[in-house]
Amino acid sequence: MVGNQRLKCRSYKKLCTIEPLHTGGPAAITSDGSNIVTCVSGESLFTDIEHGRLLCRFSSDAQNITSLCLTPDASHLVTFTDAPSLRLFKIPKALTGQHVLPSRVTARPHDAPVHVCAVDPTSTYLASGSADGVVKVWDISTGHVTHVFKGHGGVVSALKFNFPRNEHFVQHERVAQLITASIDTKIRVFDLTATLRNDQRALHPIAVLEGHVSVPRGLDVTPDGKWLVSGGRDAVVLIWDMTSFNATLGQTRSKSKVLVTSITPVKTIPVLERVEAVGFVHCDRDGSATFTDQRIFTAGEKGIVKIWDWNGTLLHLLGTDWEQEQEEQRQVLEAMYIQTLDAVFSVHADQNIFIRSVNSGKVTQQLIGFNDEIVDAALLSPAFYPSNSPASNIRDNYIALATNSSLIRVYSTSGSSVQLLPGHSDIVLSLDRSADGHVFASGSKDNSARIWAPSNPPAAIPQWNCVAFCEGHAGSVGAVAMSRSYSDTDTRLRFLLTGSQDRTIKMWDLSDVPLTCEDQQALKCRSLMTFKAHEKDINSLDVAPTDQLLASGSQDRTANIYEIWYRPSSGTRPPSGEIKLLGTCKGHKRGVWSVKFGKTERILATGSGDKTIKLWNLEDFTCVKTFEGHANSVLRVDFINHGTQLVSSGSDGLVKLWSTREEECIATLDNHEDKVWALAVSTDERTIVSAAADSVVTVWGDCTEEYEQEKEAKRIELVLKEQDFVNYIALQDYRRAIQLALSMQQPGRLFSMFRDIKSSPMESLSVTNASVTGHPAVDEVLRSLPGKDLALLLLYVRDWNSNAKTSGVAQSILYAMVKLRPIEDIVSAFGGESLEPLSSEAHPRKQAGGRTAFKDLVNSLIPYTQRHLSRLGRLVQESFVLDYILSEMDGEIFEGEGHVVADESMIHTNEGGR
Repeated sequence: MVGNQRLKCRSYKKLCTIEPLHTGGPAAITSDGSNIVTCVSGESLFTDIEHGRLLCRFSSDAQNITSLCLTPDASHLVTFTDAPSLRLFKIPKALTGQHVLPSRVTARPHDAPVHVCAVDPTSTYLASGSADGVVKVWDISTGHVTHVFKGHGGVVSALKFNFPRNEHFVQHERVAQLITASIDTKIRVFDLTATLRNDQRALHPIAVLEGHVSVPRGLDVTPDGKWLVSGGRDAVVLIWDMTSFNATLGQTRSKSKVLVTSITPVKTIPVLERVEAVGFVHCDRDGSATFTDQRIFTAGEKGIVKIWDWNGTLLHLLGTDWEQEQEEQRQVLEAMYIQTLDAVFSVHADQNIFIRSVNSGKVTQQLIGFNDEIVDAALLSPAFYPSNSPASNIRDNYIALATNSSLIRVYSTSGSSVQLLPGHSDIVLSLDRSADGHVFASGSKDNSARIWAPSNPPAAIPQWNCVAFCEGHAGSVGAVAMSRSYSDTDTRLRFLLTGSQDRTIKMWDLSDVPLTCEDQQALKCRSLMTFKAHEKDINSLDVAPTDQLLASGSQDRTANIYEIWYRPSSGTRPPSGEIKLLGTCKGHKRGVWSVKFGKTERILATGSGDKTIKLWNLEDFTCVKTFEGHANSVLRVDFINHGTQLVSSGSDGLVKLWSTREEECIATLDNHEDKVWALAVSTDERTIVSAAADSVVTVWGDCTEEYEQEKEAKRIELVLKEQDFVNYIALQDYRRAIQLALSMQQPGRLFSMFRDIKSSPMESLSVTNASVTGHPAVDEVLRSLPGKDLALLLLYVRDWNSNAKTSGVAQSILYAMVKLRPIEDIVSAFGGESLEPLSSEAHPRKQAGGRTAFKDLVNSLIPYTQRHLSRLGRLVQESFVLDYILSEMDGEIFEGEGHVVADESMIHTNEGGR
């Protein structure tokens, strides 16, 4: 469609995907903070946090994972499912994304589901607590149960090992304790060494700590075992002195008492929120931290990690105020302190995972576990790159996603960084970027649109912030479109168009909106005009590359074309703008989901719920072409390759490439399992991003040059092989000729060679009689042909045998096969593999291996062979008739001359008599 030159059709292949990382359930992180274990649909994923790379998958029994934990040395992973079952995985040294099978599976480790588990600091013992109030301690290496503790008044809510490690403190007796908490609000301490002494306290708690009035959810002990902290849903944190407890314990041992209950907390800290996790921070490994140096973190229902000092003073928050707006979604489910990073790792109810520095309070790593349904996407360029800049090829390296959330996600195309953008108060429905991709706009169900710009000065990881907002619609803003004109000297934005559920289009002036964010307050944009556009909801808007035309698609099954008139402010004159309806494109039978202008011609593409794509002439608004191929609604459409191709996505989960010249689909890209709502094309058209309701983002890369090179290499290789084939035939090297024809998968050349050999005269009649196929070299090749080539040749023979013109060669080869090779050899050629016919069948099918495949071959040969035999029988009978006729004709010629003369004399006699 560009001049008369024919452009090569672009081809694309999958480069990378951004898939769900955590869809709910427990999570764990290695002690060095480098890798994380998360749950996705009953499967555990082991992921590199820094690069976002999947290291391996831990196979599941298709059951939900209720609890999991990593050993401190990161050598093993333990998971509990609601089957119930216990699975122990050994983490491999070489991690290549492989599936890891469990090294041990224990069926029914408890009689009820296990909700909490923990591993001791030495990676030797595993503790598990179930819903029936039973706690078991397991030896990880052998899988044996070493302790069983009962007596909890309900579900076990927290577990913690206390193995003091203090080199400066010489203990007379080893301390190995397990601390448990349950729904009865009590904290129990069990002595794990009591069984070695045959102590009567072995199965009973040596202490019961009472102080909470609701379920304790978090427990932690300092490395030296001196202090215990507990937090619960009663919104308080209690600190316990374990030194006085151990001293009292020593006295009770001498007096043979069974239970110690006189321990009271030394400090109570009200945190004013339900606590789901608590722990110590800045604790030295040797336990040398003083009383006043201890700090505590808490995390709970408000989704913010709080740092407290020993006196109960709130030092600072790890989180921002906007996270408090949706407490139910943002609440922390799990949290732990990572000493090597001096950071707190937290898992939130909205499946997002954060690692925050304790000192700075900033987010050092952020992982989005689940994007839910993705409804729109836009490619962004965080820095200004002039069109002639050498760095212009690194544009569009970030992706903004609108999901089923009020937060906008911004990913890097490599998936190594991610950012959540707060601002909207309801679900974001649409996104659109400026011409240079530096700034983008969003529309939401909160009836507003917002403008986002990167921070200034630019950071290593770009941060976008809201710089302006547009309020005035009476319904959800389902479509946004920014001005398309752009030059390297532009320093101001022009306008924004928004389409709403209130069926109107508004134009907003963006001339005062900054291109970067410098912590200024968001600007409120001024509406220039409002236009009643459609009779139903507006689904899509697009502005022409020249900023002179606007297209809108609606559920009323039409697409409208408008003329845009915009005049920026000048001096005291305020900016002004309006749109004028030019025409309506009618022809779709369902609502129009997407509209897109051509980049080089006056043409419009529309995608509709009637499963079709239509191209419209903007001169008379008539449909010039219709593309059919999607099995469901077409949701997005765009032009690529100078308008010679279209790319579309639909509710069938497919992305399709179309040729506008041939009006046909030339490629289908399949990597989604649900509706593909979002489709974005990079500026250079070398990258296509598709995102769907299955929470998967796929990045497709241009591989046209690669495919062309592969195609050319295959063509050159084929030419060389064909020349070698001709040379082998000339040299009568039939072995290599047959093997080469089989490798090239060219049955036609193979048939021609066999036909020529059969029909060519031999110099010696004795040699011909001794050969089965007509040439002894061919006999030798068929006798020693490898099994795979033999099976392929027999498949070709089957195809040749189905045609009377080629059946002669097929029967001669089949006869030679049976004569030269034992039947077991032929059957074994089909064994061990699933053979797929490589002939030119219209509908090839997958064959079974072994005797079944050979039986299918024989069953397909017999009917045609019988037909050929019957035909030859009829020919033989007809040949006898022909021989008889010829013999009779020969007798008349050589034996009937006298009779002929006599007849003539009789004729003359009769004539004389008359």
